[in-house]
Amino acid sequence: MRLPPLSSLRAFEAAVRHGGFARAAEELALTPNAVAHQVKQLEAWLDVRLFDRHARGVLPTAAGRDYAMAIAELFAQLETATRALKSRHDDRVVTVTAIPSFVSRWLMPRLTTLAERHPEVEVRVLAGVQPVDLARGEADVAIRLGPGPYPGLAAEVLIEEDFVAVASRAFLAARAPLCQPAELVERRVPLLHDEIVPEIPAQIDWPRWLRAVGVTPPRRLSGHLFSHTYLTLEAAMAGQGVAIASHATLGDAVRAGLLTPLFGGLAVRGPYRYHLLTRPGAEERPAVAAVCAWLREEAARAR
Repeated sequence: MRLPPLSSLRAFEAAVRHGGFARAAEELALTPNAVAHQVKQLEAWLDVRLFDRHARGVLPTAAGRDYAMAIAELFAQLETATRALKSRHDDRVVTVTAIPSFVSRWLMPRLTTLAERHPEVEVRVLAGVQPVDLARGEADVAIRLGPGPYPGLAAEVLIEEDFVAVASRAFLAARAPLCQPAELVERRVPLLHDEIVPEIPAQIDWPRWLRAVGVTPPRRLSGHLFSHTYLTLEAAMAGQGVAIASHATLGDAVRAGLLTPLFGGLAVRGPYRYHLLTRPGAEERPAVAAVCAWLREEAARAR
C-alpha cells in the first residue's frame, strides 16, 4: 500500500480548511514556509497540482478541494477509531451514545449525580441520530430509541415514551384556557413541530397525537418546524406555541415551571422505547457496570 506522507496530508488539509498556509501553520505549530514545502512535496508525490499560486495568496484547485474533503472524512474516522481504542484501554472512561434530544434534555442534567456517586468514572458522550457500532467498540453504552430487538447486544427497556402537549405559562396566560385537545385545531393555536427523521419514521407528531386523542387533524397543520426536539422545546419555553414531547425529552422543564402540561397531562404512548444497550459482557468492567446501574436508577426515579 503506497500512501503519501501523513505530515504532508495534514498540512495540505489544514491549508485548504483555513484558506492559506499562514493559518494552517498556526494550527500545526509550523512556519508558513514549512506548510508550503509539505504541500509541494504532496503535489510532487501525487503529480497533481493542488493549489493555484497567486500574488495575493493560494487557492485550492478543483482537484485539491475534492481531495481535501476526502482526507477530512478519513481524518475524522481515524480520530473516532483512535478515541474508541483509547477508551477501551482506559478502564475509567465509558463512552455513552444517544440521540441529541435525549442527551441534552435527559442525560446531561443528570451527569452531576453520576460524578458525585462515582468520581472515578469519566463519561464521554456521543450525541447523534446515526447509531454507532457497539460491537466494534465505538461506544460502551448506547441508549437507543426504537422498537427492538437488537440482535447480538444485551438490551433492556429503559424508558417508555409517553407524549404530552406542553406550553409555557406566559403563552397560556395570554389566551383563553385550553380545555380540550380539539380546541388546538378549532382555535388555530400555534403548534410547534419536530421534523420527522428517516431513522425514526413512526415517531409521534401532531397529526398522530391528535388522532390518538380523538381529534381529526386538518390536512395541513401550520406552525414552526424544528430539526430537533430540544429546539422545539426551547421555542415552547420562549412562548412561541404548543409542543408535544415525551417525558424523557421534557427533562426537568415541567418541574422547574418552564413548561406546563395541557389537558391534565393527557398522554399518548409512542411506538418506540428507549433501550439500554451494551455488548455482551461489557458490564464486567466496573466503570460500565456503574454507569448502567446509575442509568437504571435515574430512569426508575423519573417514572
